[in-house]
Amino acid sequence: MSSIIFFLIFIPILSIVLLSVNFIFAPHNPYKEKKTPFECGYHSFLSQNRTQFTISFFIFALLFLIFDLEIVLIYPFSVSSYANNIYGLVIMIIFTLIVTVGFIFELGKNALKIESKQSQVMDSKPKKK
Repeated sequence: MSSIIFFLIFIPILSIVLLSVNFIFAPHNPYKEKKTPFECGYHSFLSQNRTQFTISFFIFALLFLIFDLEIVLIYPFSVSSYANNIYGLVIMIIFTLIVTVGFIFELGKNALKIESKQSQVMDSKPKKK
């Protein structure tokens, strides 16, 4: 029996077994909020489905993309580091330093501070004397 035929038989059987185990042992407790539509991370029953986001969330997303791309660009260097000369190492160090300096600059400008509703509520409480 070849491996392709084995997988064509094994994978459907495995998926049916796992789905049936899930249906048998998983609790099923639906309630009103669970059945309402879920949109973009906000529950519509809380009337939060059309609120505005602060710019801080987009800054975090951009930072994630930058550091994700940094990892993608450093990975090929680390895999082929035996074939790279000192020139490749210097380029990687310069690249990492530029990204690190940019991150430190953003930390210095407090660009990564997110004002949450919880901290606003706590700040608005009058202090006892």
